[in-house]
Amino acid sequence: MRMRRKKNIDARLAACAHLLADKPEEPISTSQVDFDFEGDICLEIGCGKGGFAVRCAAENPTMCFYAMERVPNVMVNALERAEREKDTRPDNLRFIIGRAEDLAEWFAPGSLSVLYLNFSDPWPKARNAKRRLTARKFLLTYFKLLSEDGTLYFKTDNVDLFNFTLDELKALDRAPSYVTYDLHHSPFAAGNIMTEYESNFVNRGIAICALAVSARQIHF
Repeated sequence: MRMRRKKNIDARLAACAHLLADKPEEPISTSQVDFDFEGDICLEIGCGKGGFAVRCAAENPTMCFYAMERVPNVMVNALERAEREKDTRPDNLRFIIGRAEDLAEWFAPGSLSVLYLNFSDPWPKARNAKRRLTARKFLLTYFKLLSEDGTLYFKTDNVDLFNFTLDELKALDRAPSYVTYDLHHSPFAAGNIMTEYESNFVNRGIAICALAVSARQIHF
């Protein structure tokens, strides 16, 4: 079902335009494109309401965060949250209205230190497998954009999508540095920042699957 267009969305987006990154003429290779300081560049793909990105930015003031969302109707919530909480964090967060398919137009190879995929659309029907953001064509793009010491983090409540992701990584001969089917009852929960979806799932007793994988080639 298509999401109903929010009221006054154009005006609301315009009010937060200073938080939106402009499409670069050349892919971003340094954080000084959008920020007044140098720092490791982190990207969240599919930022939803923005809670994760805003908190990450606040807790990591020396890092530069980009949060991507393809639907302006969704992005406006994240922008407005970031604007409301601007006094609680440094100016180290920008938002991108765009698609994962176009990442190479935004970021140069090796430019990202961290990439987060949080609760991506599972696209459950087999015919849509290539649209999943952990399909191997996307994974190859992520590994290209991550620096040699960069890391991809993935969280989901969908076990089928998680197993699909593990299979795709195995097809690429990439071994995760950790894998858990119950993040919040694992050693990897330390320092975890929850998204709005995640908080809801945890409150309902739904286990969260998570993994991390290095851009550096680690073989199965």
